[in-house]
Amino acid sequence: MTFADPQAADPLAATFPHGQFPAPPGSDNPGLDAFVALCGEAAWAARLADLGNRAGAKSLSGRAAQQRHALELALARLVGRRALTRPTSAERRICAFAEEAVRLADSLPEGPRARLRDLLVAGLTGEATLIPLFHLLRTAALLRESGFAIRFTGLAEGTPHDLVAEREGAAAEIACETVSAEEGRPLHRTDWYALVDRITLELQAWLAVHPGRYLLKMTLPEGIAGPEQLPALHAAITGMLAAGQRQAGGTQAVLKLDPLLLGGERGAALPAQLRAQFGPEAHLAMVSEPGGGLLVLAARAGRENEVAGAVARRLGQVAEARLSGKRPGIASVFLEDLDRSEWRGLRERLELEGAVRRFMTTPPARRIVAVTCASRFEMFGAPPPDAAAEPHLRFRNPAHPAAKLAALAPAILSSM
Repeated sequence: MTFADPQAADPLAATFPHGQFPAPPGSDNPGLDAFVALCGEAAWAARLADLGNRAGAKSLSGRAAQQRHALELALARLVGRRALTRPTSAERRICAFAEEAVRLADSLPEGPRARLRDLLVAGLTGEATLIPLFHLLRTAALLRESGFAIRFTGLAEGTPHDLVAEREGAAAEIACETVSAEEGRPLHRTDWYALVDRITLELQAWLAVHPGRYLLKMTLPEGIAGPEQLPALHAAITGMLAAGQRQAGGTQAVLKLDPLLLGGERGAALPAQLRAQFGPEAHLAMVSEPGGGLLVLAARAGRENEVAGAVARRLGQVAEARLSGKRPGIASVFLEDLDRSEWRGLRERLELEGAVRRFMTTPPARRIVAVTCASRFEMFGAPPPDAAAEPHLRFRNPAHPAAKLAALAPAILSSM
């Protein structure tokens, strides 16, 4: 059996028993039925079938798919549920966003409505999700709550920016961006899960003839940045174990096998001890076999994660490609593929604030009057400290000519 590292948590995540996935469409909520119709029932059914195959697998990759696509799976549960019990706070938010998408579609002429449907279909394809669209809808809703009139110019006019927000004679362009934390990880989490999945059976076989408790530490100087690197690493691990070696080194990985000296069993105690020992950036997994053997895998890249740096790099692209410079620009960033400890650390250590404020000293930032950052934890109402106290983090660019405009203040004043 393979155990996943439990540090990742999603406010929408739910574990589905193998083969048990949401019922076919048809709910007691007309708004959700209208949302499925907007997506296209064929596209919706195909998506659920695809997720059923991927997220239902008994593997780390399957559990990762459940987390990445938690929004779609949550929607499917709501759509397929009859006589709803009292919905959770996160479920009410999901319903509200889905209903807002339908209202927006109804307000648009045919061409822009087709663009919105294209966004929905794209979000239901491959590794994409509906999060970018929901981020757009949430950004617009937060601006309305602050007194702004909103125009969806990206849909209505095909502008590079998504929204124009107007208040008291002032206007700002808003570009909504979704940035995956994987862009800042030298050791990609998806590749780590795929490695553990492909090597588990061989490790279980090795444990069966080498009973005991072991710790395999892996240092990957350049990390893993794609599945094409997995076969060589797989071969290095199995080769070292087959040769009876306790350590091996190469340009891709330095491997060391030690006895596992930590206490605790397979439940919560041991993973927590491992996380405390190896820190938040380590990738962990545990492989066991029926005879009681246990092998813990702990991997780290040769350099630290740079999630905040990935956000700053994207801001430069947004400023130059999506904001005209004719109006003050706001970059609304949604950070995806984060677990709660990462998001909390980025805030508490001021990493995100530091990266954004350094970006504001660069030439591309001249088009940006403010940057906002949020995650699923804010979108779906997780309590602090998992979520920020505000709906999003907001950083004003004091060097921008519009930074002191009172009309824009609700959208640009720094939240911290």
